[in-house]
Order: sequence, then structure tokens, then C-alpha cells
Amino acid sequence: MPLKGAKAHIRRLNALASAETEKEIGAALFAAGEMIQVEAQLSITRGAVSGKNHVPSAPGEPPNADTHTLANYINVEHKAGSLKATVRSDADYSKHLEFGTGKMAARPFMRPARDKMKPQAKRLVEQALNRAVKRSRRSD
Repeated sequence: MPLKGAKAHIRRLNALASAETEKEIGAALFAAGEMIQVEAQLSITRGAVSGKNHVPSAPGEPPNADTHTLANYINVEHKAGSLKATVRSDADYSKHLEFGTGKMAARPFMRPARDKMKPQAKRLVEQALNRAVKRSRRSD
């Protein structure tokens, strides 16, 4: 017994698996990564004073910017054709601040930024996926 509407379902699945869908969702993931990047940068620079009057942050708080190197080294990476975006800090000392050391308590800035922006990031990706699903219905 043949499946009723099988050809229409196959067309929709092919439309969902298209390069256009991948590009749209990839763009949403990159935008979500940029939101996390900006939030992490803001958390480091909010209220920070550089130079002679610089005061280090308290344990558990984001680092206070001094040279702004840390904030400037936070990047988002997304490869075309990939459904993955990576937000990372390329400053050599990032992991020591984020997780702490045996001699210094953590001053997390990436994980709190990720957690704060998660609802908005999720919404961006859901909206991209919903547009793709609607577009697939038009392929019938």
C-alpha cells in the first residue's frame, strides 16, 4: 500500500535539506554567536578603568578591562555550509580568567554571556527554521 502524499513529503524534505535552508540557519547561528560575543565584551568593559586607576574585578565577576586585549580577542567563527558557530576568546590568558587557577578564583565572562543570550539566540535559530519550513510547504 503506497504512502499517501509521499511525493509531496519528499519534496518538502528536499526543500528543507537545501543549501538555501543551510545558509539561512547558518546565518542565524552566526548572528547568535555575535550576540554572545558582544555581551561578553560588554561584561568586560562595563565600568572598567584602564591604566593607573585600574581595579581588578572581584572573584566570580567578569574581568575588568585594562588593556582591552581580552575583549578584542573574542571572536565568532562560522564556516560556510556549517550548522555550527563558535564563540571563543583567543587571548592566551582567557581560560585562566574564565575557570580560575590554583592561585586565582574564576572571573567568568564567556559562560555568563552565553547563558544570558541563550533565549534570544534560540529564538533567532527557531525563526530561521520556521521560515525554512514555510518555504518547504510552498514547494508543493
